Amino acid sequence: MPRLLLIDDDARLSAMVADYLRNAGFAVELAATLNDGRRRLLIENFDALVLDLMLPDGDGLDLTRELRADARTRRLPLLMLTARGEPLDRIVGLELGADDYLSKPFEPRELLARIKALLRRALPGEPAQEVMRFGRLEIDLGARKARLDAREVDLTAHQFELLRVLAQHAGRVMTRDQIMDTLKGHAQEAFDRSIDVHVSRIRALIEDDPRNPRRVLTVRGVGYLFARRPDEPGQEAREGVDGQA
Repeated sequence: MPRLLLIDDDARLSAMVADYLRNAGFAVELAATLNDGRRRLLIENFDALVLDLMLPDGDGLDLTRELRADARTRRLPLLMLTARGEPLDRIVGLELGADDYLSKPFEPRELLARIKALLRRALPGEPAQEVMRFGRLEIDLGARKARLDAREVDLTAHQFELLRVLAQHAGRVMTRDQIMDTLKGHAQEAFDRSIDVHVSRIRALIEDDPRNPRRVLTVRGVGYLFARRPDEPGQEAREGVDGQA
């Protein structure tokens, strides 16, 4: 039974969500403050975290930053709840390492679907021995790790899945809709830029110069292309392909 931690100071909402998720087969623990959530994360193991952005003793963004800096919780699937509704808040959360976000008010059924999607991405699945190599970058499907110059790249589970999808379609342009369909994630809002934020984070980790990327390229007005031979000169010099979005 997957164990979830919900950190939210809205007691009524937390109780309702916890009951719904428990009926769906999850074990749910509650925390109403950042400090209580930190304490529980230190002494217990959870399969996923649902974290409110605004809490009485601090900002959920601070805890997100801490979790992604800790090797023990770096890959913990994290869904952020926000009542602010501002795109910048969601973008900052994703940049700090949140895997997904959901704006309040929300339908419990949608929350359940998103949590299931995060857990699917985090599962190792069938043992895979294939290691994809693109110049100095290695993507180890079995270990679910990426390495640049033999050093592990600090990707979240969601970011690894996104990188895997792009790499497995190397040399082909993928639209944002195709990426989401391949990831089997939830439907995105029409102007949702979460994929772009995750791509930006991936670029910061695997590109020598994230402002002029050679591995994950933007195709203007279409989507993204993963370069087959990124370490060779001139790979990005093709019509309609930019480094950045």
